[in-house]
Amino acid sequence: MTADQARAIAEAMGQQIQNEWMTTVKVLEAVPEATKDWKPADKSRSAWDLATHIAESDVWFLDGVINQQFGEPTSSGARTIAELVSWYKAQMPNRLERVLAMDGARLAAIVDFFGMKMPNAQYLVFQAVHNAHHRGQLSTYLRPMGGKVPSIYGGSADEPWQG
Repeated sequence: MTADQARAIAEAMGQQIQNEWMTTVKVLEAVPEATKDWKPADKSRSAWDLATHIAESDVWFLDGVINQQFGEPTSSGARTIAELVSWYKAQMPNRLERVLAMDGARLAAIVDFFGMKMPNAQYLVFQAVHNAHHRGQLSTYLRPMGGKVPSIYGGSADEPWQG
């Protein structure tokens, strides 16, 4: 991958991630604090576990791109949904801005991700897909826990789409 190609991927994915993280905020905010430990089955993660995984891994992926290496994730330290959302809102714009300021050579550099070696910019795709996967899981938990499902890629029964 050339530096110009890596910059193009970062610019396109940066726009997508900007939209995605703001949608993620809506899903996180929809988790009822009183039932955040709910899970659909014994083997499943709880809503709280999914929520913290989504928020912390989104930031971790961007840190990995910035640092050109993936280390230990930084804990949000959050104990409530409100604290987690506040942390996420503070971290994501900062990290995304830093990624988008990177030059093409750093974005094109091959980076190791636990044995998988890809151009650095490709991890932005990985981050977006990872987020959508887990956010989809969490959104299916909301109604059974007594919450409401926000509009994600269009309306929901709880938040009709407004075109």
